[in-house]
Amino acid sequence: MSLQQRHRDVAAYALGVLEPADAFRFEEHLADCAMCTVQLSDFASAATSLAELAGPDRVEARPSRRLLDRLTDEVVVVRRRSRRRRLQLVAAAAALIVALPAAALAIQDAGSGSPAPRQIVAKDATTGVTAAAATQDRAWGTAVALRLSGLKGPGACRLVAIGKDGIEHPVLTWTVPTGGYGIPGSEGHEDPLDIEGGTDLPSGDIGHWEVRTLDGQPLVSLKG
Repeated sequence: MSLQQRHRDVAAYALGVLEPADAFRFEEHLADCAMCTVQLSDFASAATSLAELAGPDRVEARPSRRLLDRLTDEVVVVRRRSRRRRLQLVAAAAALIVALPAAALAIQDAGSGSPAPRQIVAKDATTGVTAAAATQDRAWGTAVALRLSGLKGPGACRLVAIGKDGIEHPVLTWTVPTGGYGIPGSEGHEDPLDIEGGTDLPSGDIGHWEVRTLDGQPLVSLKG
């Protein structure tokens, strides 16, 4: 199955009509594809509504290819506007993932047999700060490489790892110049901020990461 075909299988997966082997391969693809994750979220609610309209008999028979195409078209029409707005955010997020800081590569290359770093992207709608992180378990805890954009200055910030038990573990602090980091149109300040650090918490114990000002104002939060 080609990468493009996997992208096109979102609706079929949401409608539950993929063959088991294809569904398994799509789930593997879904784990690493932010675009398909957003699309699946868009399709799922509409697909559920269509299933309810179809009634209990729908479970008994597999839809024909023609019916699947028609249902998919209906889902697309219903969700097109919302999906377009979300895909714009996903495109920006995907660009951040592709361009994660060099520190992320250092994490990935640290030690043979090390698991691939986990990638997380988030944007805060209120502050406008976007964060892309790569994390990896180490013997001593969790390493993290962070890229921040839309970070306005002047000021000072910190990164905190918050455990599932609610206990906070400080990771990094840094200052932000007047022009900020990753600010389009701000001469000399267009580039994002790349930083790296670590926490004693294993990744499985991290509830979420939070970037905040030193006086405690939240700027952006990433799930653990």
